[in-house]
Amino acid sequence: MAKAPSLTPLLAIIVVIVVGAGIGSGVLYYHFQPATPPGVLTVAVGDNVTVNYIGIFGSGPEQGKVFDTSIYSVATDSIAYPKALQFHLRGSAANYTPLAVHVGTDAPSGGYSLGGQSFITVVTGFWQGLVGLTGNATRTVAVPPYLGYGSTNPACVAVRPLSFTVPQVETLSGTAFTKAYPGVTAVTGATFPQPAYGWPVIILSSNASFVTIENAPSLGWTSSPAGWPVEVTGIGSTANGTGAITLTNELYPSQAGLLQGKDYLGNGPCTSQSGGAFIVTAVDLAQGTYTENFNPEVQGQTLIFLVTIVDIYP
Repeated sequence: MAKAPSLTPLLAIIVVIVVGAGIGSGVLYYHFQPATPPGVLTVAVGDNVTVNYIGIFGSGPEQGKVFDTSIYSVATDSIAYPKALQFHLRGSAANYTPLAVHVGTDAPSGGYSLGGQSFITVVTGFWQGLVGLTGNATRTVAVPPYLGYGSTNPACVAVRPLSFTVPQVETLSGTAFTKAYPGVTAVTGATFPQPAYGWPVIILSSNASFVTIENAPSLGWTSSPAGWPVEVTGIGSTANGTGAITLTNELYPSQAGLLQGKDYLGNGPCTSQSGGAFIVTAVDLAQGTYTENFNPEVQGQTLIFLVTIVDIYP
């Protein structure tokens, strides 16, 4: 495995690349392209290679942060290599090995198997950046979205109100009650914590068909069901007499792009993210809204890859 390079000069390289490339120009840029002596084996389209890499955001709020790597020492060092919100540590060093890549787009769906390794296809900008490299050679590659993971899918973006209400008293069918409060026996007078917010819930009445409950938080009750504070900022009556509890998300514009949330209500706009994960990409205090982006973090961003060829299998 190649020795992990220092992040300080790498960040300097990234600044040069990003400024020179202009990010949106749609052109692939290489840095450190080596001069290849005649007769030396170089990576060509159709080859299969193993490569070490560090993937870093070249645009967006997390510019300069590592989102993925094949190098264990980089993965476990968050001081020299600060990590992006959705960076995932893959466990022990045994899970960090050079990536086996087919250079091109014509690999079978299951990849190629050579020397006990399966060579997979990767995003276009990544494999294009390997062409012309020799063994142990390193290059920095800037990959715009159209050669990477594509543009942001607007269908996976939702704008939510900073403040919202839930009923103080509500009547549920027996089936709905069991789904909303699993493991709770519907007995009049029973009290139990609300699953998302943690405040007391009281069963006012119960029969074979329906259960009537009261949400009973105090003013100022605070919980963090999505990953940031949500405060009870109002408790008042409504026209139908059931009452309403107002909750306010404590979010600020400075947090945009730097905060990951959990879709605890299960009403996300798409299934792009496993586990209902999203990133808060905007907070508009004037409009009283915030934006949940369920697209993978790498989508819609320019990506910087520091790649080092380990072996070439022509």
